[in-house]
Amino acid sequence: MKIGIAVGDLRGPTGAAELVEQARVAAAAGFATAWVSQALGWDAMVALGALGPVPGIAFGTAVVPVPQRHPLVLAGQALSVQAVTGNRLTLGVGAGIAGMVGPMFGLPVDRPARRMREYLEVLIPLLRGESVAFSGETLTAFGSVAVPGAQPPSVVVAALGPAMLRVARELADGTVTWLAGPKALGEYVVPSIGKAARVIAALPACVTAKESGVRARISADFALAARSPEYRAVFDREGVAGAGDVAVVGDEDAVTTQLGRLRDAGVTEFFFSPQGSAAEQQRTVEVLAEFT
Repeated sequence: MKIGIAVGDLRGPTGAAELVEQARVAAAAGFATAWVSQALGWDAMVALGALGPVPGIAFGTAVVPVPQRHPLVLAGQALSVQAVTGNRLTLGVGAGIAGMVGPMFGLPVDRPARRMREYLEVLIPLLRGESVAFSGETLTAFGSVAVPGAQPPSVVVAALGPAMLRVARELADGTVTWLAGPKALGEYVVPSIGKAARVIAALPACVTAKESGVRARISADFALAARSPEYRAVFDREGVAGAGDVAVVGDEDAVTTQLGRLRDAGVTEFFFSPQGSAAEQQRTVEVLAEFT
C-alpha cells in the first residue's frame, strides 16, 4: 500500500510558500504522492501547477468537482498540469456534494452517476488527445485539447454509492474515497469496484497519546460530513457516528494496526491529512513516512 499526504487546504489555510514547502517536505520524506483538494480556497489545478518544480513525488487531486468545469476546460487544465509536472498527475474527479453544488452554484444535482458517466465519456478521450462530438442527456461537447508533452493522466472517481462505483469501475482507473473506514472499504467499496482497480483511501490522521480528545476534535472539525447524505451513508456502512471514528488516530502501535486494516481491506493507496497540534502533526508525518 502506497502512502501519500494531503497538502494545502485540507490541512488548514495555506499560503503559496507553505504549499510548496509542504510538498518539498513530503517528497523528502519519501511519500508517494502529494494530494490537493478542491474546496473554497486554492484552485486544485493552479496549486498543482505551482508544485510542478518540486521533484521526487507524484501529485493528485482529491477531488475536483466536475459540475463547475466543462470537460473541455478540465482536460486542458489536467494536460497543462501534466506538462508542468512531467506527467506525474492522478486526476481525481467527483460529482460534488449536492448541498454545495445546488445552493452555491445553482447547478443541477439530479442523476449524479448519469452526469458523471457522460462527463467521463467526454473527458477521457479528450485526455488522450482525441476530438469529441458528444450530445448527451446532460452534457454537450465538441472539440479537442492538445498540450505538447502531456500524456493522459490516470483518472479516479470519488465514489461511495453503488451507481457511482459502477461508473468508476467501467470508465476510470479506480476510486478515491474520503472518510471511508476499513469496514466500508473492505466489505463494499473494493468488492464493488474490483481488486484490479486503484483504491485510494484518504483519512485524517494523528499520532498522539490523547486519542479520545483528538477524535472528538476531528468529529467537530468535520461535523458537516456527518450531516451530508453522501457521507452519512458511508458512516452508516461503517457503523460509526462521524469522521473522528474513522480517522487514523492513536499511538504508534495503534496507527500501525489501523494502517494494516486499510491494507487488508484492499486499499492500494492511502493518503492522510495530518491533524492535531503542530508537534503531533510533525510526529504523524514522521511516523507515516516510515511506511513509505
